[in-house]
Amino acid sequence: MRRRILIVFNPVAGGGAKRFRMQRTLAKLTLMGCDLTLRATARRGDAERIAAETQAQDFDALVAAGGDGTIHEVANGLHANSPPLALLPLGTANVLAHEIGVKARSTPIAATIARGREISLHCGRIDGRRFVLMAGAGFDAAVVKALDPKLKRALGKLAYAIESLRQMAAYPFPPLGLEIDGAPATAASILILNGRCYAGPYICAPDGDLATAGFQVVLFEAAGRLAVLRYGAALLFDRLPRARGICILAASTIRLAAPAGAPVQADGDWVAELPLDITVDPLPIRLLVPALNA
Repeated sequence: MRRRILIVFNPVAGGGAKRFRMQRTLAKLTLMGCDLTLRATARRGDAERIAAETQAQDFDALVAAGGDGTIHEVANGLHANSPPLALLPLGTANVLAHEIGVKARSTPIAATIARGREISLHCGRIDGRRFVLMAGAGFDAAVVKALDPKLKRALGKLAYAIESLRQMAAYPFPPLGLEIDGAPATAASILILNGRCYAGPYICAPDGDLATAGFQVVLFEAAGRLAVLRYGAALLFDRLPRARGICILAASTIRLAAPAGAPVQADGDWVAELPLDITVDPLPIRLLVPALNA
């Protein structure tokens, strides 16, 4: 039986090379015996609406073709009768693709969409909305909030580096007041992860597991410009979990209380302000990942 694949794609995600990757992936899926339906997004919210309208009896897989923002939107439209989610990574960081081991080449991408195995992905929840991979408050969220989307499209990861330098000069580094499973804590910044990776392939929480309901909470205890540089270097060299001033805790509920009005990012987009609660979403997402023998 031919597999029916719905592909929701962001036409502005990635550059020419990534659009070529998409075309090659579509060609390989057709050769694998898949019937393809393409739906382009035109504005924010389109991917979520399309996902909400999609039923498992109509499609065998729903492919999010774009970056982590497109995946975030699609995930918020998924429901109990949705087909499994698959990825065609075209964005800047493609963190979820790195997390599940989908290589940025058309052949393994197509193989995962057409023949991948299914796992349950446990998302987080903020103010009634899902996040797939991560949420953050502090310096990280300040960078995301201030980032110019046009600069991000033009420069990719370099745009984050430029905005990080700007924020190092302007950000006041207020302490964050929070509760982790009811226990009080403070930190200069915090990341709440469903998996292991952050900002692409970099390991931030080695014990993270998408299939486990719960979070890895990474507390950055030191504040200031030198601390940001030290943590950034540790991340790039895969040493962040062992860096001085890093504390990683497992948790299922996080209350971010202060300072009021501080930004919170989720999956790389600014989504809310403090105070708020972060919990595990009650509905797991069906996610296609590479086959064990891939």
